[in-house]
Amino acid sequence: MIDFGMTFRIAVRALRVHKLRSLLTMLGIIIGVGAVVAMVSVGQGATAQIKERIASLGANVIMVFPGSFTAGAARGGAGTQQTLTLEDADAIEQNCPDVSAVAPIVRRGVQVVYRDQNWFTQVNGTTPDYLEVRSWDIAEGEMFTADDVDGGTKVCVLGQTLVDNLFPDEDPIGAIVRINNAPFTVVGVLSVKGSDQDDIILIPVITALRRMTGRTAINQIMVSAISQKAADAAQTEITDLLRIRHNIRNGEDDDFSVRNVADVASAVQASSRVLTLLLASIASVSLLVGGIGIMNIMLVSVTERTREIGIRMAVGAKSRDVLLQFLVEAVLTSIFGGIIGILFGLGVSQLIGLIAKWNTPVVPGAIVLAFGFSAMVGIFFGYYPARRAANLDPIEALRYE
Repeated sequence: MIDFGMTFRIAVRALRVHKLRSLLTMLGIIIGVGAVVAMVSVGQGATAQIKERIASLGANVIMVFPGSFTAGAARGGAGTQQTLTLEDADAIEQNCPDVSAVAPIVRRGVQVVYRDQNWFTQVNGTTPDYLEVRSWDIAEGEMFTADDVDGGTKVCVLGQTLVDNLFPDEDPIGAIVRINNAPFTVVGVLSVKGSDQDDIILIPVITALRRMTGRTAINQIMVSAISQKAADAAQTEITDLLRIRHNIRNGEDDDFSVRNVADVASAVQASSRVLTLLLASIASVSLLVGGIGIMNIMLVSVTERTREIGIRMAVGAKSRDVLLQFLVEAVLTSIFGGIIGILFGLGVSQLIGLIAKWNTPVVPGAIVLAFGFSAMVGIFFGYYPARRAANLDPIEALRYE
């Protein structure tokens, strides 16, 4: 009967005799397992970050952009052709049943000044529905009203970045700031969205058209569907309506583009999953390299311990005892390397998370998979050396010097 306890103790003692060699043998497994765990964890963190960023745009958001400019063989990017108007936004709100809110946007970079402080930021001329579309709240004060929009009133709502830089020690509500040298009264402060989204200032869209651009065209229309399920239907309704309004015939290209944020999110997340799988696959190559290293060292160990094997067989050890002995050593080497690799991978993923400033979650499935794979590597690559040791002729082994 095989004494597994004795076999385990002998295997551990054999590894401890050559500590440095055992550690170097484990190195391939450590790097492979650590890389797999780190890459999967970082990939999951990146996917979660993408989801959070997209969710911060608002619920069931659909974005409408102007088309691209074409002159001969030269083509501009999306938005270079000014084809959207406030009337288009009003038509979408009135004629698309699967739309719950519409926010036209006029966007421009501006210099905002308050007393001796100034800050360059992005101004968005829009309507009160902007908050509903973006799922954004007012932290202080209030949003400007529809009457402010219709009357072209010079009022504004600040993002938190503007408040931090222009009003570090005072309440901004009621203050007068200058936007491109025009005085605007601060009526509200937006809640914190995070990242660079707070570097923004909102003003009535009519005011923006009159004082910022001098045109009637708008840069974008943001639309919120009544539900996530209705987003595709809303997208179709908007496309059909704008084609009619812009007199686009069948077979002609649209002079606008309609993008469903949910579709964009799905595409980005799919790409992120593929990239994570690719990185994990590349990292797993290190496990195979580590396995080859284990086989190489175990073959050397068999050669070094040939006389020991002969003595064990001479005193009654069977071939299966010798086979198990060397197989256990190989598996222990792989398992110890896997444990260290998991800790190494978790540490690397947390470090990357701190540097990138996003959460890198622990993925139990990746840990179990990497650990199980490392054990299988030990068995697969350790079997041949163990089998070779078990098949040694006891007489020849005793004569070996």
